[in-house]
Amino acid sequence: MFGTIRRHQKWLWLVIITLTIISFVLFFSPYSKVNSGRGSANFGTMNGHRITEEQFVNAQREVYLRYFFMTGNWPDQDAKRTGFDPQRETYQWLLVIQKQEQMGVHVGSDVAAQVGREMIHSLERMNVRSADMFFNDLLKPRGFQPEDFERYLRHDLGLRELMSVVGLSGKLVTPDEARALYVREHEELDAEAVFFNPSNYVANVSVTPEAIASFYSNRLANFRIPEQVQVSYVTFGISNLLAQAEADWQKTNFNEVVEMNFQRIGTNYFKDAKTPEEAKAKIREELIRTRALSEARKKAIEFARPLFDMTPPRPENLEILAKSNGLPVEVSLPFDRDYGPTNIDVGAEFVKSAFSRTAEEPFGGPIVGKDGAYVIALKQRLPSRIPSLDEVREKVTADYKMAQAINLARQAGMSFYQTLTNGLAQGKTFEAVCMELKVPLVTVPRFSLSTRELPQFEGQIALNQLKQIAFSTPPGKASEFQMTGEGGLIVYVKAKIPADETKMKSELASFVKYVRQKRQEEAFNDWFRKEAERGLSDIPALRQQTPPTMKGAPTAKS
Repeated sequence: MFGTIRRHQKWLWLVIITLTIISFVLFFSPYSKVNSGRGSANFGTMNGHRITEEQFVNAQREVYLRYFFMTGNWPDQDAKRTGFDPQRETYQWLLVIQKQEQMGVHVGSDVAAQVGREMIHSLERMNVRSADMFFNDLLKPRGFQPEDFERYLRHDLGLRELMSVVGLSGKLVTPDEARALYVREHEELDAEAVFFNPSNYVANVSVTPEAIASFYSNRLANFRIPEQVQVSYVTFGISNLLAQAEADWQKTNFNEVVEMNFQRIGTNYFKDAKTPEEAKAKIREELIRTRALSEARKKAIEFARPLFDMTPPRPENLEILAKSNGLPVEVSLPFDRDYGPTNIDVGAEFVKSAFSRTAEEPFGGPIVGKDGAYVIALKQRLPSRIPSLDEVREKVTADYKMAQAINLARQAGMSFYQTLTNGLAQGKTFEAVCMELKVPLVTVPRFSLSTRELPQFEGQIALNQLKQIAFSTPPGKASEFQMTGEGGLIVYVKAKIPADETKMKSELASFVKYVRQKRQEEAFNDWFRKEAERGLSDIPALRQQTPPTMKGAPTAKS
């Protein structure tokens, strides 16, 4: 096959290389051993067929080749990130392969060769100038063979065909149906609302020592200080790596990659992007940050190797090694599992690693965070305890006052609703009733089901809840009093504004394409989920996991 690889159109490359930016995932190395007892390994059965060691290893190699062509980086040992399980992905890939065989999906040598040529050609940014360099310099040192690449190509292209066939029903969207969906998503409401916020009632709360003591004793669990840890850490930030990461991207078909990601997620993922251009700019930024984070992690790995080799493993070794490398060591404030450190912006993986540290294994990392990679050492562990009332009196008092204020706000809201109902029945307007009772009325900016944010109401009500209340209320009517976590509200819908016909005409074609793509993905995901529930039910390692979907899995990232 590789002797027939020739230059072809760019679209062939784009069939494969769609980068996913929603999450930055790293996972176990494909060129490490599957387990220490390979000869007796049991990989389970799939749809009644036993999975052989060869099938599992081949699929695992394809998963990692897929990762490489998605990100431009090889996954590193012990780099599994939250929410991505390489073992699960391998079994899902095995199921995809099996379904291709059962449904007679086969990719011709010419097509695979053409796509493979474009994929290798794209690696010129890594100084890969030929197929021989690709196989000898990139694949061979990591234990991959040319047949691994060929097999991956066929199965990845076969997946596209499989998705096209299985998801065909999702593409059946008539013009009339698309128009109706567009109208439903884009018709706007002209509405007003009254909010009953607890902050307006805090001053009315009476506080006594007896009430505070009772509130505290009845809610001891709420004031328990959970187990905490404190760690020292070395940071490998991305600020000095962003420029190089951007330069590396510019050596590739960066604009095409950005465009394909935009076509996949549109403007909905970035709530602060008002236009396609702003969304694409955000996508570019995320891709650059992802590459910079990968480089930061590599630097952290180089630093961590000698640290983990130092014996005996003592927490102070981190500071010793950092000092010898001219790197600063910082110390976190004590933090718990739920909230994490307050003096450093890191994610769940940092917290998980910190709480996994012991005296015997004090070191963790590299851990990829928002702005860099970290290597940590356990400093101290603080057990959980219930503080005395005097220690937390200020918090107990604030919680008590807020709880009472919420009750007062809700009582006021329900009382207002009764008066409002009577006033509207008498022909009074919503505004008039609000003025009579001196309840502040808020004009809600026009919004539709496609609206992504209403900043002025953040913290008062979730946008989806507001949509649900408003769009279930007929024009000219008021909703019932609806409780929220911050009190409650009543919405009055003045009018429903039809979708802009001119805007609809200009956007309908792209909207139809978007709907068809989403429905095709949903149809394929529904089918695959059912197939996985049946076909992978005899895999012990997957029985406790969430039923798979294609989002975030390799089979959805073609």
